[in-house]
Amino acid sequence: MEDIALTLNPEGQRRARDYARTRRRLWAMKLLINGLYLSLWIGLGWTIQVRQVLVPCFDQDHLAILLTWQIELVLLALIVFGPLIIITLPLDFYSGFVLPHHYGLSTQTLRGWFGDLIKGGVLAVLLGLPLLVALYSALRFVPTTWWIWTAGGYILVTAVLAAVAPVLLMPIFFKFKPLGEEHVELADRLIRLAQDAGTHVQGVFTFDMSRRTRAANAALVGLGGTRRILLGDTLLSEFTADEIETILAHELAHHVHRDIPFSLLAQGLFSLVAFYLTGLSLDWAVAHSTLTGPADPAGLPILVLTLGVISFLTMPLTNAFSRWRESMADDYALKITRKPEPFASAMIRLANQNLAETDPQRWVVLLLHSHPPLCSRIEKAHRFPAPSG
Repeated sequence: MEDIALTLNPEGQRRARDYARTRRRLWAMKLLINGLYLSLWIGLGWTIQVRQVLVPCFDQDHLAILLTWQIELVLLALIVFGPLIIITLPLDFYSGFVLPHHYGLSTQTLRGWFGDLIKGGVLAVLLGLPLLVALYSALRFVPTTWWIWTAGGYILVTAVLAAVAPVLLMPIFFKFKPLGEEHVELADRLIRLAQDAGTHVQGVFTFDMSRRTRAANAALVGLGGTRRILLGDTLLSEFTADEIETILAHELAHHVHRDIPFSLLAQGLFSLVAFYLTGLSLDWAVAHSTLTGPADPAGLPILVLTLGVISFLTMPLTNAFSRWRESMADDYALKITRKPEPFASAMIRLANQNLAETDPQRWVVLLLHSHPPLCSRIEKAHRFPAPSG
């Protein structure tokens, strides 16, 4: 492995700040476009007009059976959000393909990018539409307690997706293979680390990040029988075994600290409040428009916009919660490995290789960052007592 200087690259940090600033602007622009687009549908009553057009088209004796409320909902969802996907496609292309190539991060071909876009779109439709129908089923059949059932369903679906992701979802985008003989010692070391943490894993796998990016990453994914260690091939080729061990120890900490059930509970409580407030928004809309009720499919833009606004307003709180758990995971990694220098060098390598801004502005951290800034993580490692002997 070619050695990388264990100091932050000043020019790299300048470019990282430019890159992060541009990405924030693109994120804000897309957020604004989404909000304005949905506001137009709501303010001009377009969904109600579309529903009024759709119903007569199918309201014939031999086709009446086809127009159930579920089909009406799905058609409205496609009509509303299809154009939005087309409108924001240039922005997605610039932020997801052009910009990473400009900064030397992406290795993905144009064909590969569009391939991922199509796969992601198909997956979103296959997963999203049934969940949308389930949500409106709750609105229709348990109108007074729908928000409770929906929040519970959200927790269940999230847990199921976390369990099946390594075996059903992630292989759609990445190729996985067990670590080869040249890395058998590293694999044994990581499995022992997991065992010491009381976590059973199915094995250690590498995946082909290099087909898309020069950035590095690792993860402990899955639940129960699907749990496994994943190392990006970019991480495997550029990081030392000690650095990889400290990164994995951080990931293991989330299981040791029960962060997955803890996060599910926190997300469930957030969802409970969000869906309840969304219900109030739908009730208000029904009282001030021609919507037939909260379960009227024509209210879909109101539902989505309300959830989006609530999610945006609570970002500082949810990110603060995440940074707290991530900081605890760093503490665990340092304590269990007793390797503060490899931990610090791993953070430095991540900053250099991933073009990550190490010391962002305070407001950026509070609003957007789910992890502590890299500079504070490096300083924490440097303050950690070095192992004696």
